[in-house]
Amino acid sequence: MPLNVEIKARCHQQDKIKEILDNKKAVFKGVDHQIDTYFIVPNGRLKLRQGSIENNLIHYDRPNQSEPKVSKVSLFPCAGDSDQLRQTLSNALGVKIVVDKQRAIYFIDNVKFHLDQVKELGTFVEIEAIDTDGSISIEQLNEQCHYYLELFGILEDDLIHNSYSDLVVPNFS
Repeated sequence: MPLNVEIKARCHQQDKIKEILDNKKAVFKGVDHQIDTYFIVPNGRLKLRQGSIENNLIHYDRPNQSEPKVSKVSLFPCAGDSDQLRQTLSNALGVKIVVDKQRAIYFIDNVKFHLDQVKELGTFVEIEAIDTDGSISIEQLNEQCHYYLELFGILEDDLIHNSYSDLVVPNFS
């Protein structure tokens, strides 16, 4: 099971971070319009991500804390009709919330960066240090996150302790 250490922060200087990523020769994967449907589950979070670059059913469990957090992730790539999968899961589990975002995706080695524009929430940066095969220690993953936090000039006050799904408030009007 892949393991990652991730951090999320409000970001008012995405252009500055893009420039740093370009200078570091980050691989730009593109901008993905993603619709994340979160389902009601007894533990962790289960979401179906539907995008033009990433289409996955994702279950993850992680603590809500502002500092880098360890996540245990199960990811299932969705080929074909993800709308039918969304409807099936909605019928079976119920929908907690839907998050709509534009996400610019970058990589430097095992570290993935997201520059997000989240509908109703604003702009964010996510840093995910990923270990796919057990070769990188949690300490090393944490060090990578802290390195990029400092490099990007992210302030402690901007750190987010929870998921976008916890920040989006349903509009029942």
